[in-house]
Amino acid sequence: MSLFVELKRRNVFRVAIAYVVIAWLVLQAGDTLAPALRLPDWVNSVLAFFLLLGFPMAVFFAWLFEITPQGLKREKDVDREKSVTKATGKKLDRITIVLLAVALSYFFWESRLKEGSELYSQPTTGQSQATAGGDGAPGVDASIAAFHAIAVLPFVNMSSDTEQEYFSDGLSEELLNLLAKIPELRVTSRSSAFSYKGKDFKISEIGRELNVDHVLEGSVRKSGNKVRITAQLIDVDQDAHLWSETWDRTLDDVFVIQDEIAQAVVEALKIRLLGDAPRSIKTVPKAYSLYLQARHFLSQRSHAGFERAESIIKEALAIDPAYAPAWVRLGLIYTQGALIGDPDEAFPLARDAVNKALQLDANIGMAHALMSDIAMRYDRDFAAANRYMRRALALAPGDAEVLDQAASLAFLIGDFDEAIRLGNEAVERDPVFTQIYLGLGYGYFFAGRLDDAISTFRKVIELSPGSSGLNYYLGCVLLVNGDADAALAAMEKETLGGFQFTGRALVYHALGNKAQSDVELNSLIEVWSDSGAYQIATVYAYKGEIDKAFEWLDQAIERRDTGLALLRGDPFLDNLRDDPRLDTVMERVGL
Repeated sequence: MSLFVELKRRNVFRVAIAYVVIAWLVLQAGDTLAPALRLPDWVNSVLAFFLLLGFPMAVFFAWLFEITPQGLKREKDVDREKSVTKATGKKLDRITIVLLAVALSYFFWESRLKEGSELYSQPTTGQSQATAGGDGAPGVDASIAAFHAIAVLPFVNMSSDTEQEYFSDGLSEELLNLLAKIPELRVTSRSSAFSYKGKDFKISEIGRELNVDHVLEGSVRKSGNKVRITAQLIDVDQDAHLWSETWDRTLDDVFVIQDEIAQAVVEALKIRLLGDAPRSIKTVPKAYSLYLQARHFLSQRSHAGFERAESIIKEALAIDPAYAPAWVRLGLIYTQGALIGDPDEAFPLARDAVNKALQLDANIGMAHALMSDIAMRYDRDFAAANRYMRRALALAPGDAEVLDQAASLAFLIGDFDEAIRLGNEAVERDPVFTQIYLGLGYGYFFAGRLDDAISTFRKVIELSPGSSGLNYYLGCVLLVNGDADAALAAMEKETLGGFQFTGRALVYHALGNKAQSDVELNSLIEVWSDSGAYQIATVYAYKGEIDKAFEWLDQAIERRDTGLALLRGDPFLDNLRDDPRLDTVMERVGL
């Protein structure tokens, strides 16, 4: 009797197939349940390891043993005439067919019903309706919130020392982040809430502009190790206090106070939590004070602010190296620094910092979002970026920065509709954060929704009229929309020289002024060849100089130019779309 026939008679093949199907279903269940149960990432890796280890064992036992009416027996002890392997085989066939049906149903659900969004989507808090005008931003989808919406205004610094401003601001931001961990509560993000700092606004105006029904405000008075914190929750529609309280404690109790405020908000709004209430991550008072100070400088979003924040956060970590949020902020500092510094220096430092944070606490959503950013922008490993982003969204579904990162990832891999959806959710939570509108505008641009893109970029300019690059982005959309004269007017307003030269080179070519287009391109190469390789490539591509365009794309890849994120849908590269060299470029950047 041949080995193959004997393997078949002993049902070894049937057992192997059934085991593979069962193992696959177990892995899918683990992948789905792990984020929901907030299990660390290594759980699925351990599960896969043991399932792989179990396969040869299952095959071995199928060969060595046989199931009989009297129980499990060694195969050599069973009379061949009384063997029931055929009946057992039929049962295994039926089990395998049922399991395959379950597996195919799951696969159909994943691929069709979820419409390709399983990699970076998260539960929405409402239904979206398209709007044009009104109180919302032009071109932005307004969501009807299904849960309570709240804004945490910056607590007023009542200390005699104005230098303690960072402490009251930081305390407000930490409280905001704590409340944002409650899935049943929609919390407006920091940049939107803090835009009212120091201004005289009515609560009703804030509620209308931020689309919230409640506002949490308060004050902080700090003197030495003593702190007095007052907080009050206000119903916007009724303009009435729902709850108010004052704490006189020491700095050692600041985390307890934050937890008590969060619990009081939950009780006042009668929120039925599906899980445990979130808790603050504790550290020693001195380290916490430095951490808040570092966040203050980081929020300035300037080179000097990043350097100061890095120095202070390292002081905090020297006091308490086990404080995970400080490692997350250090990682964020390095990833931001990569935009203006050397990526090969900044990103490895960022990875080390975030890995330390995750070793201390694997359930910090922003840490996973930063790992996704590193995988996306530096490693060009989009499978890893997707995994990290799914985890980040499971842990922090309401964090505007995480949503913006997810939109960037969707945009980069060419899913512009998903990028728009995620961008709109981020805008809903942070209506004044300029960076989010930029990504949303480009999503509209590349999806061909040019009117929405123009409205969105004009909204960005309204929010931040002095920022570099904004008029260039608007000019690009106007040019593709066929309005070259308006595009040139926008490019003339651009303040960043590199973008100004790029924009004018593109527009003058469209206007038929080849000589002036060449002048602008030469100026661009002269002043921006080190950091603007991608922009130079787009001009050459738009002008039809294909070989030179690919030469500059090669340089962009070597220099890890962040402009390469636009490769998938950049209309200025349309002249390259039929050239097989573009496939090579896409492959080199992981796309």
